[in-house]
Amino acid sequence: MAEPTETPQNSEPKIKVALITGITGQDGSYLTEFLLSKGYEIHGLIRRSSNFNTQRINHIYIDPHNANKARMKLHYADLTDASSLRRWIDTIAPDEVYNLAAQSHVAVSFEIPDYTADVVATGTLRLLEAVRSHIAETGRTHIKYYQAGSSEMFGSTPPPQAEDTPFHPRSPYAVAKCAAHWYTVNYREAYGIFACNGILFNHESPRRGENFVTRKITRAVGRIKIGLQSKLFLGNLQASRDWGFAGDYVEAMWMMLQQEKPDDYVVATEESHSVEEFLEAAFGYVGLNWRDHVVIDKRYFRPSEVDNLKGDASKAKKVLGWKPKVGFQQLVKMMVDEDVETAKREKVLVDAGYMDAQQQP
Repeated sequence: MAEPTETPQNSEPKIKVALITGITGQDGSYLTEFLLSKGYEIHGLIRRSSNFNTQRINHIYIDPHNANKARMKLHYADLTDASSLRRWIDTIAPDEVYNLAAQSHVAVSFEIPDYTADVVATGTLRLLEAVRSHIAETGRTHIKYYQAGSSEMFGSTPPPQAEDTPFHPRSPYAVAKCAAHWYTVNYREAYGIFACNGILFNHESPRRGENFVTRKITRAVGRIKIGLQSKLFLGNLQASRDWGFAGDYVEAMWMMLQQEKPDDYVVATEESHSVEEFLEAAFGYVGLNWRDHVVIDKRYFRPSEVDNLKGDASKAKKVLGWKPKVGFQQLVKMMVDEDVETAKREKVLVDAGYMDAQQQP
């Protein structure tokens, strides 16, 4: 169970309440599962969309009318709408706030830079201000805030990258994340808010979005293995990243907010692998040669590349007692296994005539 918050004498310990932005994303779904296992009550903020995008949390969703069992509730809000953020902060009165929402695709941020900055940078400021105003009016000074940072903030700064490594962002997304980082530091120092930055290096899983390179690769491996696809189009194969498992990293988020003092932490595996190495591991796992299927397409090269990200997580290990449980090879196999099964289900639809197998070359 979650640690009890302050309650009047002779009353039952109060269950901790967490507010999560970006709850429908990869990290949001894993964090929700983790906090539910700790006994938390979860409130997630979601954007209104014509299509439901809750597939990552459908397996843990319980209709709110089932009040005795529904410990996760969803509310409409947006980081671009300050009034909705303040309203839900006041209504929910959370003990912990996790800001995971973002336009998080680096390449896409070059296409929609204004929107990326509005959501990632200014959206963080709006949420921090909502928390500050709530604390000022209610006196609930025990509220703790987690800000999702990114290794992309380091950009062209050579590895290994630690908490005191200078930032040199190389994309609109990374620049916006730097602003969010410093907004969080500023509100911690100016207003005494318990606010932490988690500088998480790349973290993947079977729930990763299909337009991120790791999932794009494993998705293609599954389809190629089953016979639904023959080619995979990629950009820079020499880019190296520190890839970990998202399920491990959300535990570090929670650990940061359980400390006596707020601080900033790098979360990483401390290993770096190139996209080519990921290809070797993923295709090799199912007995395929990636060179027979991968085609380089210049459209996937970024205007400014980030060559190598490799984290130094010694502070998180020492202070939080955190360390990754899933290694690189295990992560790749986990993702490939899931996507092979997905491709098998897809093939059933193709064979029955419900889907066109030629949608991709």
